[in-house]
Amino acid sequence: MEFNILTNSSCCTPNSGCCEPKYPVVIIGAGPIGLAAAAHLKSYNLPFIILEKNEVAANVASWEHVQLFSPWEFNIDSAAKQLLENAGWKMPNKNDIPTGKALREDYLLPLSELFKEQLRMNEEVIAITKLDTDKMKSTNRVNKPFLLFTKNGQATKTYKASAIIDATGTWGNPNPAVSHGVWLPNEQAAAQKINYQIPNVSANSSRYANKRIAVVGGGHSAINTLLQLVELKEVYPQTGITWILRKKRVEDALGGGTADELAARGELGLKMKQILLDKTINVETPFYIQSILEKEEGLILKGTDQKIGPFDELIVNTGNRPDFSFHSELRYEVDPSTEAVSTIASLIDPNFHSCGSVPAHGEKELRQPETNFYIVGSKSYGRAPTFLMATGYEQVRSIVAYLAGDTAAALDVKLSLPETGVCHTGIDGCCQ
Repeated sequence: MEFNILTNSSCCTPNSGCCEPKYPVVIIGAGPIGLAAAAHLKSYNLPFIILEKNEVAANVASWEHVQLFSPWEFNIDSAAKQLLENAGWKMPNKNDIPTGKALREDYLLPLSELFKEQLRMNEEVIAITKLDTDKMKSTNRVNKPFLLFTKNGQATKTYKASAIIDATGTWGNPNPAVSHGVWLPNEQAAAQKINYQIPNVSANSSRYANKRIAVVGGGHSAINTLLQLVELKEVYPQTGITWILRKKRVEDALGGGTADELAARGELGLKMKQILLDKTINVETPFYIQSILEKEEGLILKGTDQKIGPFDELIVNTGNRPDFSFHSELRYEVDPSTEAVSTIASLIDPNFHSCGSVPAHGEKELRQPETNFYIVGSKSYGRAPTFLMATGYEQVRSIVAYLAGDTAAALDVKLSLPETGVCHTGIDGCCQ
C-alpha cells in the first residue's frame, strides 16, 4: 500500500496549496526512541534528519555498566528490527537481559549506521520556531515550516522541517537533592562531590573506597547504586554507606519482589531487602533535605529538624526532568504537575500507574497545539518515572504513520507489557 508523503504535514503539503513537500521531518535525539522514529520514517520512505547534540545513544553510554530490567524482546523496535535484519543483523536471544553497553553496541550503533546520511552529530538544538513567525502570530502559521537553530561549539546552523519529533529524553537533566525541587547555590557549589548519575563504582573505586557516602533517592537507580557500593564495601570495609529517602517506610522502595513480572527488577528489590536485614548500610527515612552545606569536614545535609553527615561523596538518584528551554517559541502544552504531555498526564501518573499499567497511546494523544510538533519517549512523561522503551516505540510508530497519511495505522495503537508492580525511577526516568 502506498501513502502520500506528509499528507498530514503542516508545511507545504500536497493538500495545503502551498507547494510540493520539500522539508524533512527532524528528529531531535539519537537515542533508542529517536532511532526508532527514524526506522519508521525510513519504512514509509519519508525524508528525515536526526540532530544529536553528542554521540549516538550518549545517555545510554553513561550507564552502560547497568543491566536493564526487561529482556531484548521489549527493547527492540519492530521497524528497526526489520531494517537491521534486511542488512544482515541477527537479533540477540530475545530472553536475555542486556546491559546498557550491550543495548548500545549490539543494537543502537548498528541501527544508527543505517542512517549515516541523515545523522548530524554534535549539533545541539538551541531553539525552534516557525519561519518568519513568532509564538504570537497565527496567520498562515500552519503552512510555515519549522525553523531549528543548532550549535556546534561556536558555530550555528539552521534547518527547516515539516514536522518535529523531540526524543531528547530527560537523562542528564537531573532533579536536585533537596526535597523542594529547587536548585540552590549551596548544592551547585558542592558539585565536585556530587554525582547525579548511576556511577560505575568499580571503575571509579578510588573515588568511593573507604569514603563516607550518602545515596539520595527511593527508586531503582538508587538501589542499583547502593548494590554497587555494598560490593565495594566488601573489599574496602571502611566504606560508609547511608541511604536517604523521603518515604515513610523503606519497604515502599523495594518494588514487587517475586510478584514482579520483570524478574530482574524484582530481584533487585529482594537483594536490597537482604542488605537491609544485614544492616550493611545506614538508612535515614523519612528525611527531607532542605539544603546542602559544604564544610571542611565534608557535606552536611540539613533536614527539616536535624542535620546528618558529614559525607565525602553524595550520589543523587532522585529522577530527572524535561528541558523545554528550546521550545519557548512553539505552542506546546504540558501538565503543570508531572510536566508530561497534557493529554497523557492522567494516563501515566505514577500515583496511579506502574510501567505496565499505562494504557497504550499514540499520535492522537501526543498532539500539541503546534501542528506536527511531537514530544515523545521519556520526555513525553515529564517527571513521571513510569516509562518503558516499548511505550516510546509505539508512540513514534503511530506518529510516523499519521505523518505518512496512514491514519488507520496511526489510530491502531497496541501495547503488550508485563505487569510491573510498584514502579519507581529507573534509567532515563524509565523502568527498563
